[in-house]
Amino acid sequence: MTLLTTPKDIAETAARDAVERQLTSGKADTAGFAFRLLLLLALAMSVVVLGVLVVDVTTNSWGVVTNRGWDFVTSKLASQPGQAGVVQGLVGTFWIGAFVIAIAFPMGVAAAIYLEEYAQRGRFTNLIDLSIRNLAGVPSVVYGILGLTIFVKLLQPLTGPDANGRTLVSAGLTLAILVLPIVIITSTEALRAVPSGLREAGFGVGATRWEVVRHHVLPYAAPGILTGTILALARALGEAAPLILVGATTGYLSRGDDFLDLTALRERFAAMPTLIANWASQPGAEWESNTSAAILVLLVVVLLANTAAILLRNRFESKRR
Repeated sequence: MTLLTTPKDIAETAARDAVERQLTSGKADTAGFAFRLLLLLALAMSVVVLGVLVVDVTTNSWGVVTNRGWDFVTSKLASQPGQAGVVQGLVGTFWIGAFVIAIAFPMGVAAAIYLEEYAQRGRFTNLIDLSIRNLAGVPSVVYGILGLTIFVKLLQPLTGPDANGRTLVSAGLTLAILVLPIVIITSTEALRAVPSGLREAGFGVGATRWEVVRHHVLPYAAPGILTGTILALARALGEAAPLILVGATTGYLSRGDDFLDLTALRERFAAMPTLIANWASQPGAEWESNTSAAILVLLVVVLLANTAAILLRNRFESKRR
Protein backbone atom coordinates (compact mmCIF):
# COMPACT_ATOMS: atom_id res chain seq x y z
CA MET A 1 0.00 0.00 0.00
CA THR A 2 1.36 3.41 -1.01
CA LEU A 3 1.11 6.25 1.48
CA LEU A 4 0.20 9.65 0.11
CA THR A 5 2.48 12.16 1.79
CA THR A 6 2.21 15.29 -0.34
CA PRO A 7 -0.73 17.43 -1.43
CA LYS A 8 0.28 16.86 -5.07
CA ASP A 9 -0.01 13.06 -4.66
CA ILE A 10 -3.38 13.42 -2.98
CA ALA A 11 -4.69 15.72 -5.75
CA GLU A 12 -3.45 13.40 -8.52
CA THR A 13 -5.03 10.36 -6.85
CA ALA A 14 -8.35 12.17 -6.38
CA ALA A 15 -8.38 13.27 -10.03
CA ARG A 16 -7.56 9.75 -11.24
CA ASP A 17 -10.27 8.22 -9.06
CA ALA A 18 -12.83 10.76 -10.35
CA VAL A 19 -12.01 9.92 -13.97
CA GLU A 20 -12.22 6.18 -13.25
CA ARG A 21 -15.63 6.60 -11.65
CA GLN A 22 -16.91 8.53 -14.67
CA LEU A 23 -15.57 5.95 -17.09
CA THR A 24 -16.80 2.89 -15.20
CA SER A 25 -20.07 4.16 -13.75
CA GLY A 26 -22.02 3.17 -16.86
CA LYS A 27 -23.97 6.42 -16.99
CA ALA A 28 -24.84 7.82 -20.39
CA ASP A 29 -23.06 11.01 -21.35
CA THR A 30 -26.29 12.94 -21.90
CA ALA A 31 -24.69 16.37 -21.88
CA GLY A 32 -22.01 15.29 -24.34
CA PHE A 33 -24.58 13.72 -26.66
CA ALA A 34 -26.75 16.84 -26.57
CA PHE A 35 -23.77 19.06 -27.35
CA ARG A 36 -22.73 16.83 -30.25
CA LEU A 37 -26.28 16.88 -31.58
CA LEU A 38 -26.33 20.68 -31.34
CA LEU A 39 -23.08 20.90 -33.32
CA LEU A 40 -24.43 18.59 -36.02
CA LEU A 41 -27.61 20.65 -36.22
CA ALA A 42 -25.61 23.87 -36.65
CA LEU A 43 -23.52 22.23 -39.37
CA ALA A 44 -26.61 20.94 -41.17
CA MET A 45 -28.29 24.36 -41.06
CA SER A 46 -25.16 26.03 -42.45
CA VAL A 47 -24.95 23.53 -45.30
CA VAL A 48 -28.65 23.96 -46.09
CA VAL A 49 -28.40 27.76 -46.18
CA LEU A 50 -25.30 27.58 -48.37
CA GLY A 51 -26.99 25.10 -50.70
CA VAL A 52 -30.10 27.27 -51.03
CA LEU A 53 -27.97 30.32 -51.89
CA VAL A 54 -25.92 28.44 -54.49
CA VAL A 55 -29.02 26.93 -56.09
CA ASP A 56 -30.78 30.31 -56.15
CA VAL A 57 -27.78 32.05 -57.76
CA THR A 58 -27.30 29.25 -60.29
CA THR A 59 -31.00 29.22 -61.21
CA ASN A 60 -31.19 32.98 -61.69
CA SER A 61 -27.99 33.06 -63.76
CA TRP A 62 -28.82 30.05 -65.92
CA GLY A 63 -30.22 32.17 -68.75
CA VAL A 64 -27.07 34.27 -68.97
CA VAL A 65 -24.83 31.20 -68.73
CA THR A 66 -26.64 29.32 -71.49
CA ASN A 67 -27.31 32.25 -73.84
CA ARG A 68 -24.10 34.25 -73.54
CA GLY A 69 -21.64 31.85 -71.92
CA TRP A 70 -18.02 32.94 -72.32
CA ASP A 71 -19.12 36.18 -73.96
CA PHE A 72 -20.42 37.37 -70.58
CA VAL A 73 -16.97 36.82 -69.07
CA THR A 74 -15.04 38.55 -71.87
CA SER A 75 -17.37 41.52 -72.48
CA LYS A 76 -16.74 45.00 -71.08
CA LEU A 77 -19.05 47.14 -69.00
CA ALA A 78 -22.06 48.50 -70.83
CA SER A 79 -25.30 50.33 -70.15
CA GLN A 80 -27.40 47.53 -71.66
CA PRO A 81 -27.69 44.29 -69.66
CA GLY A 82 -27.52 42.15 -72.79
CA GLN A 83 -24.10 43.61 -73.65
CA ALA A 84 -22.55 44.09 -70.22
CA GLY A 85 -19.77 41.74 -69.11
CA VAL A 86 -17.37 41.29 -66.23
CA VAL A 87 -13.90 41.16 -67.78
CA GLN A 88 -12.91 44.57 -66.38
CA GLY A 89 -14.18 43.57 -62.95
CA LEU A 90 -12.17 40.35 -63.15
CA VAL A 91 -9.02 42.30 -64.03
CA GLY A 92 -9.53 44.60 -61.05
CA THR A 93 -10.18 41.71 -58.70
CA PHE A 94 -7.12 39.87 -60.04
CA TRP A 95 -4.80 42.78 -59.32
CA ILE A 96 -6.35 43.42 -55.92
CA GLY A 97 -5.68 39.79 -55.03
CA ALA A 98 -2.13 40.18 -56.34
CA PHE A 99 -1.56 43.17 -54.05
CA VAL A 100 -2.90 41.21 -51.08
CA ILE A 101 -0.64 38.24 -51.83
CA ALA A 102 2.43 40.39 -52.47
CA ILE A 103 2.03 42.76 -49.51
CA ALA A 104 -0.23 41.39 -46.78
CA PHE A 105 1.03 37.82 -46.70
CA PRO A 106 4.81 38.48 -46.45
CA MET A 107 4.33 41.33 -43.98
CA GLY A 108 1.81 39.38 -41.92
CA VAL A 109 3.93 36.24 -41.70
CA ALA A 110 7.07 38.26 -40.92
CA ALA A 111 5.27 40.15 -38.15
CA ALA A 112 3.96 36.89 -36.69
CA ILE A 113 7.44 35.34 -36.74
CA TYR A 114 8.90 38.33 -34.93
CA LEU A 115 6.16 38.45 -32.29
CA GLU A 116 6.22 34.71 -31.65
CA GLU A 117 9.88 33.74 -32.13
CA TYR A 118 11.98 36.85 -31.41
CA ALA A 119 10.13 39.39 -29.29
CA GLN A 120 10.31 39.15 -25.52
CA ARG A 121 6.93 38.72 -23.89
CA GLY A 122 5.95 41.78 -21.90
CA ARG A 123 3.48 44.63 -21.68
CA PHE A 124 4.58 46.13 -24.99
CA THR A 125 4.18 42.93 -26.99
CA ASN A 126 0.89 42.19 -25.24
CA LEU A 127 -0.33 45.66 -26.23
CA ILE A 128 0.69 45.03 -29.84
CA ASP A 129 -1.08 41.68 -29.83
CA LEU A 130 -4.24 43.22 -28.39
CA SER A 131 -4.15 46.05 -30.95
CA ILE A 132 -3.80 43.61 -33.85
CA ARG A 133 -6.77 41.58 -32.65
CA ASN A 134 -8.85 44.73 -32.29
CA LEU A 135 -7.89 45.83 -35.81
CA ALA A 136 -9.09 42.48 -37.18
CA GLY A 137 -12.59 43.33 -35.97
CA VAL A 138 -12.76 46.86 -37.37
CA PRO A 139 -15.49 47.25 -40.06
CA SER A 140 -14.19 47.28 -43.60
CA VAL A 141 -15.70 50.71 -44.30
CA VAL A 142 -13.25 52.20 -41.78
CA TYR A 143 -10.37 50.81 -43.82
CA GLY A 144 -12.03 52.34 -46.87
CA ILE A 145 -11.93 55.75 -45.20
CA LEU A 146 -8.28 55.14 -44.32
CA GLY A 147 -7.49 54.26 -47.93
CA LEU A 148 -9.38 57.32 -49.18
CA THR A 149 -7.44 59.61 -46.83
CA ILE A 150 -3.94 58.19 -47.32
CA PHE A 151 -3.69 56.46 -50.69
CA VAL A 152 -6.25 58.45 -52.69
CA LYS A 153 -5.65 61.97 -51.36
CA LEU A 154 -2.31 62.10 -49.53
CA LEU A 155 -0.34 59.83 -51.90
CA GLN A 156 -2.16 60.84 -55.07
CA PRO A 157 1.07 61.69 -56.99
CA LEU A 158 2.24 58.11 -56.44
CA THR A 159 -0.99 56.15 -56.77
CA GLY A 160 -2.20 57.90 -59.93
CA PRO A 161 -2.52 61.67 -60.41
CA ASP A 162 -4.39 61.36 -63.70
CA ALA A 163 -7.22 59.48 -61.96
CA ASN A 164 -7.08 61.59 -58.77
CA GLY A 165 -5.64 58.64 -56.87
CA ARG A 166 -8.71 56.46 -57.45
CA THR A 167 -6.75 53.60 -58.96
CA LEU A 168 -6.03 49.91 -58.58
CA VAL A 169 -2.92 50.76 -56.57
CA SER A 170 -5.02 52.54 -53.94
CA ALA A 171 -7.56 49.72 -53.87
CA GLY A 172 -4.92 47.00 -53.60
CA LEU A 173 -3.05 48.76 -50.80
CA THR A 174 -6.29 49.40 -48.90
CA LEU A 175 -7.41 45.78 -49.00
CA ALA A 176 -3.90 44.55 -48.17
CA ILE A 177 -4.04 46.61 -44.97
CA LEU A 178 -7.58 45.36 -44.31
CA VAL A 179 -6.56 41.68 -44.22
CA LEU A 180 -3.12 42.21 -42.67
CA PRO A 181 -4.35 41.75 -39.04
CA ILE A 182 -6.09 38.51 -40.03
CA VAL A 183 -2.90 37.16 -41.60
CA ILE A 184 -0.87 38.09 -38.52
CA ILE A 185 -3.32 36.45 -36.12
CA THR A 186 -3.68 33.19 -38.06
CA SER A 187 0.08 32.97 -38.65
CA THR A 188 0.77 33.59 -34.96
CA GLU A 189 -1.64 30.85 -33.92
CA ALA A 190 -0.05 28.45 -36.41
CA LEU A 191 3.42 29.20 -35.00
CA ARG A 192 2.20 28.72 -31.44
CA ALA A 193 0.89 25.28 -32.39
CA VAL A 194 4.41 24.10 -33.28
CA PRO A 195 5.68 21.79 -30.49
CA SER A 196 8.36 23.40 -28.36
CA GLY A 197 10.38 20.21 -28.54
CA LEU A 198 10.97 20.87 -32.23
CA ARG A 199 12.65 24.16 -31.41
CA GLU A 200 14.63 22.67 -28.55
CA ALA A 201 15.91 19.89 -30.78
CA GLY A 202 17.20 22.45 -33.28
CA PHE A 203 18.88 24.53 -30.62
CA GLY A 204 20.31 21.34 -29.11
CA VAL A 205 22.31 20.54 -32.23
CA GLY A 206 23.71 24.07 -32.47
CA ALA A 207 21.32 25.68 -34.95
CA THR A 208 20.77 29.42 -34.81
CA ARG A 209 17.34 30.86 -34.14
CA TRP A 210 16.85 31.73 -37.82
CA GLU A 211 17.85 28.21 -38.88
CA VAL A 212 15.36 26.74 -36.43
CA VAL A 213 12.62 29.05 -37.69
CA ARG A 214 13.49 28.53 -41.36
CA HIS A 215 14.01 24.79 -41.43
CA HIS A 216 11.80 23.52 -38.59
CA VAL A 217 9.15 25.96 -37.37
CA LEU A 218 7.95 27.44 -40.68
CA PRO A 219 7.55 24.11 -42.56
CA TYR A 220 5.59 22.70 -39.61
CA ALA A 221 3.37 25.79 -39.35
CA ALA A 222 2.92 26.27 -43.12
CA PRO A 223 -0.43 24.38 -43.38
CA GLY A 224 -1.96 26.54 -40.67
CA ILE A 225 -0.56 29.73 -42.19
CA LEU A 226 -1.97 28.83 -45.62
CA THR A 227 -5.36 28.10 -44.07
CA GLY A 228 -5.41 31.62 -42.68
CA THR A 229 -4.34 33.12 -45.99
CA ILE A 230 -7.25 31.37 -47.69
CA LEU A 231 -9.69 33.15 -45.38
CA ALA A 232 -7.91 36.49 -45.76
CA LEU A 233 -7.82 36.31 -49.56
CA ALA A 234 -11.48 35.28 -49.76
CA ARG A 235 -12.46 38.26 -47.63
CA ALA A 236 -10.37 40.67 -49.71
CA LEU A 237 -11.89 39.48 -52.98
CA GLY A 238 -15.43 39.93 -51.65
CA GLU A 239 -15.21 43.36 -50.00
CA ALA A 240 -17.17 46.13 -51.69
CA ALA A 241 -17.33 49.04 -49.20
CA PRO A 242 -13.60 49.94 -49.26
CA LEU A 243 -13.54 49.74 -53.06
CA ILE A 244 -16.48 52.11 -53.36
CA LEU A 245 -14.75 54.63 -51.11
CA VAL A 246 -11.43 54.50 -52.98
CA GLY A 247 -13.16 55.02 -56.31
CA ALA A 248 -14.07 51.75 -58.02
CA THR A 249 -16.24 52.67 -60.99
CA THR A 250 -19.40 50.93 -62.13
CA GLY A 251 -19.85 52.90 -65.33
CA TYR A 252 -18.17 52.79 -68.70
CA LEU A 253 -14.43 52.10 -68.93
CA SER A 254 -12.53 52.28 -72.19
CA ARG A 255 -9.62 50.23 -70.85
CA GLY A 256 -8.97 47.77 -68.06
CA ASP A 257 -9.69 44.51 -69.91
CA ASP A 258 -6.05 43.36 -70.22
CA PHE A 259 -4.74 41.31 -67.29
CA LEU A 260 -1.10 42.15 -68.07
CA ASP A 261 -1.47 45.89 -68.74
CA LEU A 262 0.60 47.41 -65.92
CA THR A 263 -0.26 50.96 -66.94
CA ALA A 264 -3.87 50.31 -65.96
CA LEU A 265 -2.78 50.04 -62.31
CA ARG A 266 -2.72 53.85 -62.07
CA GLU A 267 -6.03 54.41 -63.84
CA ARG A 268 -9.72 54.10 -62.96
CA PHE A 269 -10.79 50.53 -62.33
CA ALA A 270 -13.70 48.21 -61.72
CA ALA A 271 -13.97 45.20 -59.40
CA MET A 272 -16.36 42.29 -59.09
CA PRO A 273 -17.90 43.23 -55.69
CA THR A 274 -18.76 46.77 -56.83
CA LEU A 275 -20.19 45.49 -60.12
CA ILE A 276 -22.41 43.06 -58.24
CA ALA A 277 -23.57 45.77 -55.83
CA ASN A 278 -24.36 48.17 -58.68
CA TRP A 279 -26.15 45.62 -60.87
CA ALA A 280 -28.21 44.43 -57.91
CA SER A 281 -29.63 47.95 -57.59
CA GLN A 282 -30.66 48.14 -61.26
CA PRO A 283 -34.33 47.44 -62.09
CA GLY A 284 -35.34 44.64 -64.42
CA ALA A 285 -35.06 40.86 -64.66
CA GLU A 286 -32.08 41.07 -67.05
CA TRP A 287 -29.97 42.96 -64.55
CA GLU A 288 -31.00 40.47 -61.87
CA SER A 289 -29.76 37.62 -64.05
CA ASN A 290 -26.51 39.49 -64.71
CA THR A 291 -26.06 39.99 -60.98
CA SER A 292 -26.48 36.28 -60.28
CA ALA A 293 -24.10 35.40 -63.13
CA ALA A 294 -21.48 37.83 -61.77
CA ILE A 295 -21.85 36.28 -58.29
CA LEU A 296 -21.31 32.86 -59.86
CA VAL A 297 -18.16 34.07 -61.63
CA LEU A 298 -16.80 35.55 -58.39
CA LEU A 299 -17.52 32.28 -56.57
CA VAL A 300 -15.55 30.39 -59.19
CA VAL A 301 -12.62 32.82 -58.82
CA VAL A 302 -12.60 32.47 -55.03
CA LEU A 303 -12.85 28.68 -55.25
CA LEU A 304 -9.93 28.54 -57.69
CA ALA A 305 -7.80 30.67 -55.36
CA ASN A 306 -8.82 28.50 -52.41
CA THR A 307 -8.02 25.34 -54.36
CA ALA A 308 -4.50 26.57 -55.10
CA ALA A 309 -3.92 27.39 -51.43
CA ILE A 310 -5.35 24.03 -50.33
CA LEU A 311 -3.03 22.18 -52.71
CA LEU A 312 -0.05 24.04 -51.29
CA ARG A 313 -1.23 23.30 -47.76
CA ASN A 314 -1.60 19.59 -48.51
CA ARG A 315 1.88 19.55 -50.01
CA PHE A 316 3.38 21.03 -46.85
CA GLU A 317 1.38 18.59 -44.71
CA SER A 318 2.69 15.63 -46.70
CA LYS A 319 6.26 16.89 -46.25
CA ARG A 320 5.68 17.32 -42.53
CA ARG A 321 4.43 13.78 -42.19
